[in-house]
Amino acid sequence: MKFTKKLSIICCSLTTALLNTAVITNTYKSVAQADGSELITNGGFENDSLVDPNNPNATNPNITGWIKNGDPIDTSGTRIDNFANTGTQGLSLGGFSDLSYISQNVPTVVNQYYRLTFYLGSTEEAPDLDNKFQAFIREKPVCTKNNTSHQPYTQYTFYFQAKETSTEIRFASKVKYAFLYLDDVSFKSIDQLGQNSVCE
Repeated sequence: MKFTKKLSIICCSLTTALLNTAVITNTYKSVAQADGSELITNGGFENDSLVDPNNPNATNPNITGWIKNGDPIDTSGTRIDNFANTGTQGLSLGGFSDLSYISQNVPTVVNQYYRLTFYLGSTEEAPDLDNKFQAFIREKPVCTKNNTSHQPYTQYTFYFQAKETSTEIRFASKVKYAFLYLDDVSFKSIDQLGQNSVCE
């Protein structure tokens, strides 16, 4: 009788321990699979006012968190705009005669997986169609689009494994007749790689 009682207590204790281990393991897995925190600063382009504080009649060329590069005539077209995917503002992309760039360096962990997501829109249409857009992760082009005809904001997603402790995210654009728009740029750590979007 005592032996049976002891055996019952041991079995009950083992079952409880196994259940607790399973719960802890599943909790850990859920946390590990959750996306990391946002690494892009001002990816929704909402941190700056729509109007240039130095010229109330012009849209704002100042973009908090981002670095603009290229010929001044080309970068002058890259401005905060009220055409947004979400929120109230997006980014009108410039580059009239040559490519202009915006970039941001983000902290990364070597061998960690990351996901870049952004939304791209276009108001150019044939016969007035002459544009180019590129997205880069660590100087590698992950998306190149030529002559994107009129399209609403469209999501593009790309996956990446970090090789360094800092990674540059960069966008290039050239638009001759109308506008390309960028919004909701996001870069987060993830648990595993996925399938990249197709850029044509």
